[in-house]
Amino acid sequence: MNCSISGEVPEEPVVSKKSGLLYEKRLIERHISDYGKCPVTGELLTPEDIVPIKTGKIVKPRPLQAASIPGMLGMFQNEWDGLMLSNFALEQQLHTARQELSHALYQHDAACRVIARLKKERDEARSLLAQAERQMPFSASAAVAANAPALSNGKRGAEDEELGPGGKRIRPGISASIIGELTDCNAALSQQRKKRQIPPTVATIDALERYTQISSHPLHKTSKPGIVSLDIHYDKDVIATGGLDTNAVIFDRPSGQILSTLSGHSKKVTSLKFVARGDLFITGSADKTVRLWQESDGGDYNCRHVLKDHTAEVQAITVHATNNYFVTASLDSTWCFYELSSGLCLTQVVDASDSNGYTSAAFHPDGLILGTGTSEAVVKIWDVKSQANVARFDGHVGAVTSISFSENGYFLATAAHDGVKLWDLRKLRNFRTFSPYDSDTPTNSVEFDNSGCYLALSGADIRVYQVANVKSEWNCIKTFQDLSGTGKATSVKFGPDAKYLAVGSMDRNLRIFGLPEVDGRILQLDGVGSIPKFLSREDRTLEHSVSIF
Repeated sequence: MNCSISGEVPEEPVVSKKSGLLYEKRLIERHISDYGKCPVTGELLTPEDIVPIKTGKIVKPRPLQAASIPGMLGMFQNEWDGLMLSNFALEQQLHTARQELSHALYQHDAACRVIARLKKERDEARSLLAQAERQMPFSASAAVAANAPALSNGKRGAEDEELGPGGKRIRPGISASIIGELTDCNAALSQQRKKRQIPPTVATIDALERYTQISSHPLHKTSKPGIVSLDIHYDKDVIATGGLDTNAVIFDRPSGQILSTLSGHSKKVTSLKFVARGDLFITGSADKTVRLWQESDGGDYNCRHVLKDHTAEVQAITVHATNNYFVTASLDSTWCFYELSSGLCLTQVVDASDSNGYTSAAFHPDGLILGTGTSEAVVKIWDVKSQANVARFDGHVGAVTSISFSENGYFLATAAHDGVKLWDLRKLRNFRTFSPYDSDTPTNSVEFDNSGCYLALSGADIRVYQVANVKSEWNCIKTFQDLSGTGKATSVKFGPDAKYLAVGSMDRNLRIFGLPEVDGRILQLDGVGSIPKFLSREDRTLEHSVSIF
């Protein structure tokens, strides 16, 4: 009698009441606890259905192999061989499983890369589609402007333009009516400057000494961090930044919100300018193009013209005081004078005596003088009416990175690798030099505020100086550390009435330095143990303070 499960003679035999089959007690009890039915017939079975059978003690016969030592050795050898074969089979299965896992992981990684590439292509396609849709409303104005034979707004190729001797483009030139407009503007602004008084709303020295970083805004992409250009629309208190990520960002400072991100350039945005009156905005790029943008009713900016008159990187843009014209300067050793309304390049000026590219440019506040800086440390002063080089300043080391005219009309500040130089335009001489950094650290930007009271420069840090006269000392009021951690503050700009400083660095953040505000009012603290004092937006002269000593 053998067990129906094991096929061996049971040590504790039991029989099922329902099927009459014989089982080993421990085996059938375990089966019933696991499945609750007969292993042979499949009928429901419980421990009460099992009846033990009384038998005599069973002595299992010894196998023939275990009857002798050689037999036992052979049995052990067979067991060992089986164990080795089983182990080898398991190792083979493990190796196969590892290969399948590696292949699956590779496929997963490849799929992730494909998905990322498709998403990037989708986003680029959406961006191009949105840009095309934004440009569509301006097709009519572009068609009208196309009647000008020399217009190079990106809608027409260079082959459509008239070429003169040597293959050069023919420009219409600055007409007598435009020169008259520039002259009238100059006369009016010069007359106003004679009666100029410093506005009482300009921030005081005491306030500037208390300036600290009040906000930091990540405006550009992390993949290509770096802000290389900056401008402020004073009437709207809106800040624009140009980055290495090929985008220009329009940022509303009071609300701390990004109003618009302008995409279209294929390389870094090296320069940008707001037009003080109207809703126009200009960007220049290392991709050799200049783009003219117009603000829509919804707050977005649409590309109105793409200007392709330069053959090298566009390094600087400056807008004339009439807000009807602007100039671009490029590393191709030329500067172009444009009409703002049509995007027409009226003249492209090249200095036959010098082939150095231009790295900076700025209009004089009165508008008849243009200052340019070159890649070979030379500052040139131009007469806009005749496009003649009327003065030349030498003495810098390295490219002239920034130019700024003072509102008083006769101070010019230039920045280069060796620091900042101040020039007196009345006597055409250098009267002061600032060398704030070591020989390996360039000065990247220099800027007078609109009142002409302060001068800011940026490089390894940001410094603000009090403007004095030619003979007096220009004192450093405040030094701000470059909190970006890059050691390269690339651009600095005063806000309206010097109430704050906007600073761009080689990270992606725009930083604002000023006095802290609470509920729209400036919080003024007068040192240790002082009483907080709130000044409203209408009364920020900051000329008096209360302190406890």
